[in-house]
Formats: sequence, C-alpha cells, structure tokens
Amino acid sequence: MSIELTAFLLALVAMLANSEYLLGSSMLSRPLVTCTLVGLVMGDITQGIIIGATLELAFVGSFSIGASIPPEIISGSILGTAFAIGAGKSTEIALTLGIPIASFVLLVKNLCFLFILPYFVHKADQYACEGNGKGMDRMNLLGGFFSVNLPIGLVVGLSYLFGSSAINDLLEMIPKFIIDGLGIATGLLPAFGFAMLMKIMIKKTNATFFVLGFALAVYMKVPVTGVAIFGACIALILTGYSAFNGKKDVTEDGNQRLNNNTGNTLGVQEINYENEEF
Repeated sequence: MSIELTAFLLALVAMLANSEYLLGSSMLSRPLVTCTLVGLVMGDITQGIIIGATLELAFVGSFSIGASIPPEIISGSILGTAFAIGAGKSTEIALTLGIPIASFVLLVKNLCFLFILPYFVHKADQYACEGNGKGMDRMNLLGGFFSVNLPIGLVVGLSYLFGSSAINDLLEMIPKFIIDGLGIATGLLPAFGFAMLMKIMIKKTNATFFVLGFALAVYMKVPVTGVAIFGACIALILTGYSAFNGKKDVTEDGNQRLNNNTGNTLGVQEINYENEEF
C-alpha cells in the first residue's frame, strides 16, 4: 500500500473517531478502537490491538471535566500507532510518540474552536431566534465537520504523509537504553491512568471497596471477573435488594415511593443534593 493511500485511510479513521457531533458518544474515539483500526490499515491488526489496550489504560482517566481539557487522544493514538507499526517498533514507542502528539494537536483543536466554530454557533443562534430547526441542525453538522472533523483529519493525514520518514530516522537514532527506559515507563503509565480515574471517583464513603478489591486481586489472586461478581453481591446486600423488591411509583405530591408488589408503598428516603459530595 502506498504511503499516500495509507495517509488518506488514517485521516478517515481520525474523522470517524471525531464524529461524535454526528453519532453521539459512541466511544469510537477511544484508543482501543482507533488503534485497532490503524492496525487494520497498517496490516498488523494484532499489534494495533496491543498498542490500543496499552494506550487505553494510559488514557483511561482522560476526560474533559469543566475547564480541564485532556490531550487530543485521537490523533495521538492514531499517529503513535501508525509510526510505531510502520517502523517495526514496540508499544513503548507508540506511547512515547502518542502523548506529545496528543498535546500538540490539542492546540490545533483549540484554535479551530476559537476561530472556526463561533461562526456556526452564531448562525445556529440566529436560526434558533427564527425558529428554524433545520437550520440549527445544519449548523451543528457543518460546525462539527469544519471545526473538528476535517482539521483533525488533515492534521493526521498530512503528519503521516510528510513525517513518517523523519520519524523513522529519528527512531533509529534512539539508543537502546532509552528504549528500555521507555518500556519501564510504559508499565507505569497505566497505573497513572487509573490514578487519574480514581481521583475523580474515590471518596471516603467508597474508599474501603477499592482497598477490598485490591486485596482480593493481589493477595487472594481472585480474577477480575470474580472481583466484579463479589462487588455486585456486596452492592445487592448493602442496598437490601431494593432493585428486585419492586418498582418506584410517583405519588401525587411528587415523592417517589417503592411498590413492594404487596399493595403497600414504602417511602423512599430523599437525597439532599446540597450536602451530597460529588
């Protein structure tokens, strides 16, 4: 396959992964999906899946929360995997190349949001004032395509087309001890990814369950599936099997009550969201 055709197909993969404005949150943007598609394009789908799984662990906590915007993992995953497979290198190289590429392309994406997207947003506002629903839908599709889909596709395709030979020469110059060090770092990054995810999820009311799961997996050698089943059983016990006791009914005053299939209704404790920790 020629390098031009490969670059074109990689651009299509990037555009597909950036099509959430059209398809919704389909998880096509995750490294496990994009790297597998890259492996298919590059003729080594097995290596693509392996690299994708590693990058998925590294980016498992990479989500946009508030003003915090994570690196552009789509382009980083695609180009990192393509360069690594094309050069015949290992997963460590893909991860090493993918992270800085993702950070750089994030700047390009932000520039597109700053200079291209506002035009379509203002036009959508205008159509909204006019009650033109079709115009709003059209601006949503065009805005997503010209501000995200097309620019990222061009960046990925052109980067591989003009940068593959330079990257290959650069990789050949890297000493072996650096490659070995990158291999060690690759083993640490998945733990860092899970730490980012736990930082979002963990709090004092569920920290005990994380420790329990760790003890089961490490000291008792329980497989992940077994830990999941054990956790599901604990969840059912702690909730009193409320999910199986009946269905929730809404009374006239708007409060939810639990129907226990006996004709009686049980009051459900309301949650005070003002004092709840998120």
